[in-house]
Amino acid sequence: MLLSRFSVVVIGGGPAGISAAISASVDGASVLLVEKDARLGGALKQAIHDGFGLMRYDEALAGPEYAFRDISTLEQTNAFVLLQTFVSSIVRIGNAFQLTLCNRHGIVFVEARSIVLATGCLERTAKQFSIHGTRPSGVMTAGAAQYFTNVMGQLPAKYTVILGSSDLGLVMARRLTLEGGKVLGIYEPKQAPDGSLRNVALCLNDFKIPLHCEHTVSFISGSQRLKGVVVSRVDKTGSPKRGTEKITKCDTLLLAVGLKPDKNLADSLGVPISPVTNGPICDQNNMTLTEGVFCCGNALHINGLVDYISESGEIAGRSAARYMERDRQLVEIQTGKDFLYSVPQYIDLDMQRGETTLLFRSQGIRENVNVRVYVDSKEILSQEFPAVRPQDVQRVVVDFSSVLSPESRIELRMEEIK
Repeated sequence: MLLSRFSVVVIGGGPAGISAAISASVDGASVLLVEKDARLGGALKQAIHDGFGLMRYDEALAGPEYAFRDISTLEQTNAFVLLQTFVSSIVRIGNAFQLTLCNRHGIVFVEARSIVLATGCLERTAKQFSIHGTRPSGVMTAGAAQYFTNVMGQLPAKYTVILGSSDLGLVMARRLTLEGGKVLGIYEPKQAPDGSLRNVALCLNDFKIPLHCEHTVSFISGSQRLKGVVVSRVDKTGSPKRGTEKITKCDTLLLAVGLKPDKNLADSLGVPISPVTNGPICDQNNMTLTEGVFCCGNALHINGLVDYISESGEIAGRSAARYMERDRQLVEIQTGKDFLYSVPQYIDLDMQRGETTLLFRSQGIRENVNVRVYVDSKEILSQEFPAVRPQDVQRVVVDFSSVLSPESRIELRMEEIK
């Protein structure tokens, strides 16, 4: 049956999706928010440590506190919410999208003028990291361990080895220690930790948890339950070095080897994907290169800060509410060799209003640099950064409104301050 027609359908009820639904509703659109879980909030529900909202709310909140504030604001809007509902397909019919939704009430068909993909991200698994050995229980992602510990109240591990030093891995090292477990070590194949230096200090140094960079887990042993792992040093290519193997007995291996955007729905719509971010390519309004499809939060790229995720959702929701089909004039943003990537990748000339926030990651660790923005070889912004790291998302705010033409060339450069 056809439930209704909406101006905007937002898929995903985490911080990005909630913010998108709020901003689209405030802008006057009829909004449907679809969430597969029984409650809104996304991963914030299980992130009970503080540190969220320092930019957005000017105080350090726990994940559930941050989510509660967003949900309270959403409840004051006219947005309609469907929980425990899955999107099985999206097809374009004329000027609208038809979505097939599945929940305990059956199958529902919904039409929308525009859609916002706020599906979040996925954790990389042991299969994607190519670890040799058996497949016993006791090997899980850091996010799964966080859910067991913080939501279900079950300690999933006694003696733990953690592969990868993402922020989630660092936080879980501290969490398991506080719950009485023993974290034997964190092994990171890269030369530097993947998480923030703040979390390295608060989660590892304060609890005397050892961090071993340029090391990896090369083998898993155990039949029914994990009995131990083999840890090796890595060479310049990241491959284990022969002769450096060391057996570590443990009952649990946590994988904190990074996140990637959930792009399943984007792929089904034929949305062009960036090979660097693994998320959709977009303009400054967070519209992808597929007309009427917007994307935000960690579904677009891995942001690092929930404040950036919410900001991204606000942009996508507001833009989706104002969407009208038309021909776009896109100017590509090009980055120098010192950048890993920048988002957005394009500026839409027809919709350029006011300031645009450019988010970027650096290619390597550098100190005392100037990030400069050029339009047609003319510098329009220069901002100093005391340090940049590939692990951290940085931002600059640029006003392109009076300097762009269809033939313009935009370039980001990074230069050392001498």
